[in-house]
Amino acid sequence: MDVIELLPRLHLLRFPVGQAYLWHDDDESTLIDAGVIGSGRTIAEALTALGRAPRDVRRVVLTHFHEDHAGGAGEFAALSGAEVLAHHLDAPFVRGERPGPPPRFEDWERPVHAEAVRHLPEGSPVPPPAVTGLADGDVLGFGGGAQVIHVPGHTDGSIALFLPAEGVLFTGDTVAAAPADGTPMPGVFNLDRPQLLASISRLAELGAEVACFGHGAPVMTGASAVLRSLGQGLPSGSGPLPGPA
Repeated sequence: MDVIELLPRLHLLRFPVGQAYLWHDDDESTLIDAGVIGSGRTIAEALTALGRAPRDVRRVVLTHFHEDHAGGAGEFAALSGAEVLAHHLDAPFVRGERPGPPPRFEDWERPVHAEAVRHLPEGSPVPPPAVTGLADGDVLGFGGGAQVIHVPGHTDGSIALFLPAEGVLFTGDTVAAAPADGTPMPGVFNLDRPQLLASISRLAELGAEVACFGHGAPVMTGASAVLRSLGQGLPSGSGPLPGPA
């Protein structure tokens, strides 16, 4: 796993498949997404290397239920005692109560997804001991007040997190960066692509300066203008992601 400082309070954790983010306030940290199965201990080791302890992470906020984002949540919660949060529509899948609905693949996405799945760890994730359900408009106690934005389309319960005081937006897999050249693009492997584009348009109006995606390099300046162009829609074959979304 690569640990990359994006801002003094923000680190990107890049796994072989997918990525997560650590936000640091003065006396606590927040983990946004938790990587694949088996990532919990790796995240704990990264925190130690940064001079923090796993117990400093008060909450794990999941942008959606897919295994490359929620797979390590239960393991890390057991190591740290952190609260796990997800939108109430995706929370049952994170808890392991039932499987979540599969994406509605476009034809060009099927071989990309099949190849990516080959690189995921085998086994089933350890469900977190509890998952707190979130709703649109909730405000979480980090980053000066993190706004929960419901952005359906990728999954029914996908969320973004916006820190108005910092100008930082976490989009989950609603937006991605293409692996070939880093160009931002609408997320793929969705339940409802038109709904996803509408969600991107909503995110564009938040005025974010920095946008952190579920896959690929973040946009560090002028994020709202970038998102505004994506909300207008791109061709469905605009490029694959380097992992299941």
